[in-house]
Amino acid sequence: MRLDSKTALVTGASSGIGRGIAEALAAAGATVAVNHPPGEGSAAADVVEGIEDSGGEAVSLEGDVSDADSVRSMVERFDEAFGPADVLVNNAGILRQSPLVEMPVEQWDEVMSVDLRGVFLVSRFVVPGMVEQGEGRVINVASQLGFKGAEELTHYCAAKGGVIAFTRSLAREVSPEVTVNAIAPGPIETDLLDDITEEWRERKEAELPMGRFGRVEDVAPTAVFLASDAGSYYTGQTLSPDGGDAMH
Repeated sequence: MRLDSKTALVTGASSGIGRGIAEALAAAGATVAVNHPPGEGSAAADVVEGIEDSGGEAVSLEGDVSDADSVRSMVERFDEAFGPADVLVNNAGILRQSPLVEMPVEQWDEVMSVDLRGVFLVSRFVVPGMVEQGEGRVINVASQLGFKGAEELTHYCAAKGGVIAFTRSLAREVSPEVTVNAIAPGPIETDLLDDITEEWRERKEAELPMGRFGRVEDVAPTAVFLASDAGSYYTGQTLSPDGGDAMH
């Protein structure tokens, strides 16, 4: 499961699961671009510094995954520095909680623009280079809620279900040169859960067969596996480090 000489772009990598995946890919030998949205440059710089202190190679790369021009520019900068990416991890995402009957339309659009449109946009500009070079790995971070749903998260669940369907469809389009898979974590202890009420959290924790929320280190090894030669026969699949929440 080594990734020596490989290059990887990880979106939303300045914190949470994205940070953990970026660090794990770098530890496996990949040169990693740590994408961050505008305003999170210092957090991304900390990730890069930590990777470099551990002997890895990384750069910070700003880009708003919901904006086509920003994504195009980001990918052009990546290609100029490294050539076409060997690995793309579409991780950037946001989470908002609201009952459907009270949900502002703007909140629905915001979640869709990052969690689903962002996966499309970054893939749209990265995948052609992979196809041209004859190989590549796309790993989309979805959610177990894309399978089972959850109250007060209709927008998030719809977006993540879309990511899973997008993964299967793109895998059929670009095989065998490029593999496309998804990771559908359960609830993981990250800043993404900051907007979730304590009542929702307690109820969710009680449902989990493993009896706890996951940790970033429960998820990151799955990304390394899918990016490595060990995962070369997986495509169109969704792997779920979710504590047994969605047994599909």
